[in-house]
Amino acid sequence: MALGLFYLTVGYELADYHYKQYGGNVSKELIIDATSGDISIALIENKRLVELNREKSNFRFAVGDIYLGRVKKLMPGLNAAFIDVGYEKDAFLHYLDLGPQFKTLRKYLNIAIRRKGKLLSIQKFKREKDIDKDGKIADVMEAGQNVLVQVSKEPISTKGPRLTSEISLAGRNIVLLPFSEKVSVSQKIESREEKNRLKTLLKSIKPNNYGIIVRTVAEGRKVKDLDAELRIQVKKWESAFENLRGIKPPQLFLGEMNRTSTILRDILSVQFNNIYVNDDNIYKEIKDYIVTIAPEKEKIVKLYRGTVPIFEHFGVEKQIKASFGKTVSFKNGAYLIIEHTEALHVIDVNSGNRAKTAGDQETNAIQVNLAAADEIARQLRLRDMGGIIVIDFIDMQSGENKQKVNDKMKEAMSNDRAKHSILPLSKFGIMQITRQRVRPEMHISTNEKCPTCGGSGEISPSILYVDRIENHILRFLDTQKHTRLILKIHPYIASYLLKGIFSVRFRWWMKTRCWIKIISISSYDFLEYHLFTNYGDEIPE
Repeated sequence: MALGLFYLTVGYELADYHYKQYGGNVSKELIIDATSGDISIALIENKRLVELNREKSNFRFAVGDIYLGRVKKLMPGLNAAFIDVGYEKDAFLHYLDLGPQFKTLRKYLNIAIRRKGKLLSIQKFKREKDIDKDGKIADVMEAGQNVLVQVSKEPISTKGPRLTSEISLAGRNIVLLPFSEKVSVSQKIESREEKNRLKTLLKSIKPNNYGIIVRTVAEGRKVKDLDAELRIQVKKWESAFENLRGIKPPQLFLGEMNRTSTILRDILSVQFNNIYVNDDNIYKEIKDYIVTIAPEKEKIVKLYRGTVPIFEHFGVEKQIKASFGKTVSFKNGAYLIIEHTEALHVIDVNSGNRAKTAGDQETNAIQVNLAAADEIARQLRLRDMGGIIVIDFIDMQSGENKQKVNDKMKEAMSNDRAKHSILPLSKFGIMQITRQRVRPEMHISTNEKCPTCGGSGEISPSILYVDRIENHILRFLDTQKHTRLILKIHPYIASYLLKGIFSVRFRWWMKTRCWIKIISISSYDFLEYHLFTNYGDEIPE
């Protein structure tokens, strides 16, 4: 599954910024599991799973994608419009998200669609007057009109995508803003001299009708690097308009990046201790990227070729099972209860067995609450929870202790890339957090249906289970000759099959002269198994 080297190289400022701010003492590993159906990326910090991202290979409407849409209907009461971009539900575009240059974008779009000859360059195009920031949607838009929009939030729950017409193209060092003249520099660059240097430099090389935001990672970059990236971004944008003639909406105009690419762009850097991946194409692309930014770190990228699934091998699967679900244990018997509603998320902190330990109630409460703050910050990142989060901490009387919990939560969330706001604890011990939500929350069910009865409460005789596996092997060997097969099965069953000198596996070998390699997979259901050839091809039952 190729991601495209370009997408991997478009910036990694957030990971680098985190490294500069919080030091290099955090052990970081990236584990990537690519299959034909989806790709999963696990970020491990100090051996703990802190982020998990999964994307289906056929997923559409990711943040950053640009679409040619059609106005379905105006909603004057909301000062917004619903746009058809090809999703099952119409997307939402508010007047405040049109951008000052909406009229210019609309005019150039119509010319590009209707033109008969060569398209006029954007750099020579005369811009229209900016729209009134306090205007009405009906003043600039009408039903049936073509419109160029960018996805700012993925479809969530029953809602369609959230859109903006203030288009931006993110690169490694810069963000390109078509039909703008603004040049700004990231506030995270502290040196005033460097800010002035970058601003002056970009103003001198930027084309007409283009604005630029300089990203943190551009600090210290030479003019040739910035100019080369700027030319690539401009060419990418203008080339997309060349293919617009005769196209009818809804259509994808420019696939900015998929979710996987966004994740890698934001977190991939040389500060990782190891990067493990089980796909040849992704391995080569990541390795090439690391070589371009830090050749001495080339060896941190490693291709995994083991027979055990990569998440199982590195213990990620076990952490997933322990970290998702309604109840999450975190320290000395204390646990969280996490509930989800349409409007908000509620987290209840419980002391559990700690209530029985020595010490006064206030001491126990502050200890549990401080540990809970760490785990809650991890859970927000891990599940990608967004919107309003309400946390019910254990009651404390001391104002000093309440402040400690506030400070601890801010510290624990300081490396969260999503925008967030934390309110102080109320007198009832309630904390409110808002966290940016641009895509659906990660939800993984940790409850398993009984594999033997399928939830019915009745099962076939367990004594026949091993016979079932043996018959599967014999049926296959009757049609094809093999001297070696692979059986992946739950560890308990594997122990039974391997028990003793004259084990079940030995008896199978005596009967078939085919050696069965047994691999324990703890993530399997109790009576789940899969049979493979020695080349890795699964043998259907």
